[in-house]
Amino acid sequence: MTSRPLTAVAVIAWLALSPFARSDNAVPTNATVASTLTANVGKAVTLRLGAGEELTGVVRAVNLTGADKAVVLGQLSGREYFDAVIAIGAVQAVIVRSR
Repeated sequence: MTSRPLTAVAVIAWLALSPFARSDNAVPTNATVASTLTANVGKAVTLRLGAGEELTGVVRAVNLTGADKAVVLGQLSGREYFDAVIAIGAVQAVIVRSR
């Protein structure tokens, strides 16, 4: 009779610690704009820019070398046939789906 509660506790502990309980897209507490963009290459993100404008698309590349640090977004939402190159310094927020 005592094995059922013990088994239930073991299953709950396993689920809490398993990779299924964590999101691979969760943003770490020490994240920066550049590190978040780099971690999401190939995934959809929304970038909030200076005037409150938002661009949603798939991160194609992140260029962090040289003076012109930029991100390339493809498959822009509402502009399917366009890509964009955005200066990393112009990005105020990176919004990613975490669940």
